[in-house]
Amino acid sequence: MERVRQMVSSGSPLEPHIGFSRAVRKGKHVAVAGTAPIGVDGTTVGHGDVYAQTVRCLDIAEAALEEAGASLEDVVRTRIMLTDVTRWKEAARAHGERFASVRPACTFVEVARFIDADWLVELELDAILD
Repeated sequence: MERVRQMVSSGSPLEPHIGFSRAVRKGKHVAVAGTAPIGVDGTTVGHGDVYAQTVRCLDIAEAALEEAGASLEDVVRTRIMLTDVTRWKEAARAHGERFASVRPACTFVEVARFIDADWLVELELDAILD
């Protein structure tokens, strides 16, 4: 049996340095790595704005899913990491806009900080294709 592994890059300059892919598809499973609010120019999107940063993270993750042959409808789990969990409702609003009908298992956690101190949120997600 052939085991095909598809790696998806978002073009982040951190990917080759760290040795990771934005997403990996193996069979019917797609895992999207911790996704930060990085703009196409490499700078942080939405300084100080949890909602805007979450939207950017979701945009990046959704593009990675699509490149791997999946969609938001295939997502079964999301993890939202915040530097200030008291602001979870801002991230939840963006999450709810994308996943209201999908309703994946979802976890919010607080972390001390991210690689870039301007990032307020990162997210991960897992999808399973039918």
